[in-house]
Amino acid sequence: MAKKSTKWFKKVRGSYIPNSWQGWLSYVPYVGYMVVSYIYVMSVVGYNLLSLLIIIPNWVAAAAVMTWLASSRSK
Repeated sequence: MAKKSTKWFKKVRGSYIPNSWQGWLSYVPYVGYMVVSYIYVMSVVGYNLLSLLIIIPNWVAAAAVMTWLASSRSK
């Protein structure tokens, strides 16, 4: 019987791709956070340069958290 891999992600050229259903499922809150933060900032601040100064650091932080999660679950 083949051994089943417990890795959620697979490292590919400095990035990570999902390797299991848990990896794919971890994208749901990530994408949800990005959409909700965009809608919230646009409704509070409006469509101007300040909104970009709020959204971009939030999305970079979310990407850093997702990369950390992927690196910890790929070992």
